[in-house]
Amino acid sequence: MPKVQAATASAGRTGRGRRVSTSLSEINVVPLVDVMLVLLIIFMVTAPMIQRGIDVNLPVARRAAPVTGERIFVSIPLAYRQNRQIFFNDERIGVDVLGERIKQKMENQTDKQVYLRGDAGVSYQELMDVFGRLKDAGVEKVGLVAKLPGER
Repeated sequence: MPKVQAATASAGRTGRGRRVSTSLSEINVVPLVDVMLVLLIIFMVTAPMIQRGIDVNLPVARRAAPVTGERIFVSIPLAYRQNRQIFFNDERIGVDVLGERIKQKMENQTDKQVYLRGDAGVSYQELMDVFGRLKDAGVEKVGLVAKLPGER
């Protein structure tokens, strides 16, 4: 409801007898937008730092091609000797269930390709053990992942 203010002495000269003022009932969204933009920038900066992968010290190769697209990775960490645990993408599983997990993942894929990442300290026999299990599960192509000499 508008508020009516009484006319003052100076208002008589201008011809206005009464002045009507309305209260501002709109929400000011500028501070809200400012806060949201600051939060967006904070999340954009911190999101890449939060993501953490599996620590595998890959061997160095002079000619390594980068892997593109969605691929299935099997990683053999250095602790494979003690606990017989490997990583299927980012999930830690026992080596005994690897064949079944690969069959489930590849039952509707035409390109049956898996990339095998082994720590540099893993022996050749351990790498071939996992390689054989992949072949027994029906994998047609097994790619060995290496890194270039300058890569981290």
